[in-house]
This record gives sequence, structure tokens and C-alpha cells, in this order.
Amino acid sequence: MVFLSLVSEEQDAGNHTLLTEFVLSGLSSHPELQHLLFFTICLVYTTTLIGNLLICKVTVHPTLHTPMYFFLRVLSFLDISTASVVVPKMLVTFVSEDRRISYKGCVTQLYCVVFLASTEWYLLAAMAYDRYVAICSPLRYAAIMNTRLCLSLVLLCCCSGSVVSVVQTAWVFTLSFCEPRKIDYFFCDIPPLIVLSCTDTSLYEKQIVSATALVIFTPFCLILLSYVCIISSILKISSAESRHKTFSTCSSHLTVVTLYCASGTLIYLQPKSSNSQGAKKILALIYTTVIPTLNPLIYSLRNKEVKEVLIRTVAVLMKK
Repeated sequence: MVFLSLVSEEQDAGNHTLLTEFVLSGLSSHPELQHLLFFTICLVYTTTLIGNLLICKVTVHPTLHTPMYFFLRVLSFLDISTASVVVPKMLVTFVSEDRRISYKGCVTQLYCVVFLASTEWYLLAAMAYDRYVAICSPLRYAAIMNTRLCLSLVLLCCCSGSVVSVVQTAWVFTLSFCEPRKIDYFFCDIPPLIVLSCTDTSLYEKQIVSATALVIFTPFCLILLSYVCIISSILKISSAESRHKTFSTCSSHLTVVTLYCASGTLIYLQPKSSNSQGAKKILALIYTTVIPTLNPLIYSLRNKEVKEVLIRTVAVLMKK
């Protein structure tokens, strides 16, 4: 509440009129597609919730009490949270003429989206470090990746994500916004808010590029370095079957990293590129809605242990 009050005071000081709300344009401006999109996104969201809740339940199984599955459980929680911050309001825009979002609602949504996205990126780096230790130092794995370190890494990811989010959200809402304050997007995000600004945003755009480097490229470089070492170790394994099993475990993580890196980079490296707003909506839909749905499939279908426990869990649930 203190954070929202500070942002509101800064905004009021920069504007002559009190800013109380924005209007979201939604995902599509075609009326004939609204109901189809509603049911499609609703199905995807339901799948996201079910899939990630199953992962959370499965990974507490005694046979999966390892750091890798602990991080996977945290990732599933972040995916559920990301989808839940964005999708419900998006569904309302499909079926209602009232697409307004309050000023404080917009601030809160932006803070949550940036916090969750940043935290997830740092978590992916922590997961890469876990795989690095497991493959490159297997004899010391249990000693290094103990419960205290795993909890500390997750806490560090959350704190880093919170700092990034507070700075970015506060900075965005110091800008003055033009009438009619219609956000050409389906949720409050940095690029469409910058486009809506009446003030010079060149300095802020440079800052966004720097923040993108900090949040995306720094973890990506750490992940890349980890996997260079991992692949080097995998190639030294004499058994072809062992090499395949080890690489299969890592390939799930690499797939997720690639999806996040591609969508996040294309959206935030050119924050005020209005001529590609339609493409940015699709990319934003991918990282806020589609990727959270795919993560359970990527990690379960490529992981024999998760798949076996998942099948047993679903069988037990169906019997009930």
C-alpha cells in the first residue's frame, strides 16, 4: 500500500488531472473472434492450473525429494501465479464492453508481472546451476545442493525479482500519460505504457534495455556457461545410454529457457516499437499464458521419473 501511494503521489505531481484508470484494448479488436478467444484462453488457463498443480503434487512424492524437483515445484507455482495475474482480466475483456482497469490495479498488475517474470528467469539460472553440480560433481552433489542452499537460492531469486519490479514499476508510473489513456494491450505491461506516455521516454527506453540485459542476458549467460560445462562432461561419459539419459534431463530445461529468452528479448529490447504491437501481443500471450501451460508437458514428458509418478497420481485421483 505504501508503494502504491508513493507511485500515485508521483503521478499526481506530474499530471494536472488525477489519473484514476486506464482502458485495455484487449488481445483482439475483431468482435467476431471474442467468444472463440474467450473459450480458447479459458481452456488454456484451465490446463495451466491443472498441469502445474499436478506437478506441485507429484514433486512432493518421496522418490522425487531432490533439489531439481524442488525447483520445478517453485517454477510451477510461479507459472500458476503469472497466468492468474494476467488471464482473468483478459477473459473479462473478451465478454465485456467495460475494459477499464483502475490506476492502482494497473500498478499492481505490472508489479506482479515484472516480479514473477524476473524471479522465474533467476530461478532458471538456479536450476541450471543445480544440473551443473549434479552432472559435473555428482559425488559432492548432496553436500553442495543441501536444503539450506536451495531455499537460499529461491529467496535470492524472489528478492532480486522484487527489486527489479519495484524499480521498473515506480519508474514507469512517474511518466505522464496521454488521453484517452487506452492501453493497446491485454494487460498492463511496460512497452504499451511507454507508448502511451506524453513525455520524452528516450532515457527510460535505454534503461529498459539495460534492465533486459540484467534480467534476461545475465542469467542466460550463466545458464549457457553451465551447459557448456555440462555438455563437456556428458561427452566424456562412455555409455551411450547414460549420455542420452543425462542429456534428456537437461534438454527440458533448455527448451524452457529458449522459449522465455526468445519472447522476452523480442518484447523488451524495442519497448516503443509501435509498428510491431500486434506481434508483441502474441509474444506476451506466449510467455504469460502458453509457456506456463507447456512447462508441465515439457518437464513430465521428457522425464521418466516424473512421468511414472504422474501416471500413478492421476490413477489414484481417478479412483477417488
